Amino acid sequence: MPDLKLVGLCGALRAASTNRLLLNEAARRFGPAEYTELDLRFPLYDADIENGPGIPEEVQQAADRIAAADAVIVASPEYNKGITGVLKNALDWISRTEGNPWRDKPVALVSAAAGMAGGPRSQAQARLCLIPFRPHLLPGPEVMVGQTSTKWDEDGRLKDETGIKLLTELMEDLRRLAEAKRG
Repeated sequence: MPDLKLVGLCGALRAASTNRLLLNEAARRFGPAEYTELDLRFPLYDADIENGPGIPEEVQQAADRIAAADAVIVASPEYNKGITGVLKNALDWISRTEGNPWRDKPVALVSAAAGMAGGPRSQAQARLCLIPFRPHLLPGPEVMVGQTSTKWDEDGRLKDETGIKLLTELMEDLRRLAEAKRG
């Protein structure tokens, strides 16, 4: 059986984002897969663009990659107690493409944040934003890395034992579901 296709979405654009580190750690713990992180530098959603020139090419490519994936990981940073504009904009644009690339897709949510809790509000909001697309959204374990600036080693690997345990379990569940859906 060829490798599973895994897609990652990071709600932060910053190259040094700890949510990107978490997304990469999740992909490693998922196991062998063809992994692609989507570039979410989309224009702001605007119905005039959609109705004029149409769906931007980068949005359509992202939707196509999600549709072709066996599983998706979404890293949702928490900015000002909520979901980032980057992630919300990406979800809005992708929802405007033909079909529904999220339908029945195994999806796992993770988050990292500076606060103690690790982003529970953003993760809850991201979940609410994804539910209308009807993915197979894993209910847990919830992976929220708090005080994120202290949880990574010099190689960008997660060093928090609780975070590692929960992330490993979540990725094992995501992989099992992706393999079962693939048949």
